[in-house]
Amino acid sequence: MNHIKTTDSTKTKPVLFFPVCGRANLNNRIVGGQDAPAGFWPWQVSLQGSRHFCGGSLINNQWVLTAAHCFPRIRSSEPHRIAQVSRTITTLIVHPNFNSATQNNDIALLQLSSPVTFTNYITPVCLCCQLINLLLLLVSLPAPQTLQEVQIPIVGNRRCKCSYGASLITDNMMCAGLLAGGKDSCQGDSGGPLVIKQNIRWIQAGIVSFGKGCALPNFPGIYTRVSQYQTWINTQITTNKPGFIAFTSTGTDSDLSVSCTRVLPIA
Repeated sequence: MNHIKTTDSTKTKPVLFFPVCGRANLNNRIVGGQDAPAGFWPWQVSLQGSRHFCGGSLINNQWVLTAAHCFPRIRSSEPHRIAQVSRTITTLIVHPNFNSATQNNDIALLQLSSPVTFTNYITPVCLCCQLINLLLLLVSLPAPQTLQEVQIPIVGNRRCKCSYGASLITDNMMCAGLLAGGKDSCQGDSGGPLVIKQNIRWIQAGIVSFGKGCALPNFPGIYTRVSQYQTWINTQITTNKPGFIAFTSTGTDSDLSVSCTRVLPIA
């Protein structure tokens, strides 16, 4: 049987309000490229068969958001215990339009066998229902032993298409990473959250999906754009709905001026 575990023990007015979402009470600073202290990312989940294979994020007390592509490779076995709280998966819902060839609609929901109790170390993340000029986010990533975290900038979809090709990057995706390379998500991080802080709440904007290699120059990581799936998530979770919060930024969208041989300039 496959298991799911939290890897930590413990609105701006929301469009849909879940009163405790996005609160990381033990984390009051921005960090990057290092081990994550216990309790900093209290929604982080480790998906485990015989060992960790993917990440996820707690979005209410009985549902986890992750990547659809994690599941063809699951093998049933007892988990290696590396976390504070363990639950089995009773329901797996993969997005009906997930395309394993293109990774479009790379999103899935998992229902836990029983609810978890919220503490400073176990808290759901808020979900992004609107993206406006996202500039900088922080990725908290699951690792087989110590949870990792890294701060990376958003790369606009137009710039991302210059690297990957216009047909590969869809509106259901977003990109993040250093164009110089060196910081990125990698194997084992799939399904984990890309989050941004707004006031006192953390909002999940992306789900680790795929990329070319890991941390290669000019090839940022590609993430499922959570805001595209608000209706689908609310259709699947009929009670105790997750909290969706609109994120806005006053920054300038430099992606509008990007052009390359694969992407024509905006007229």
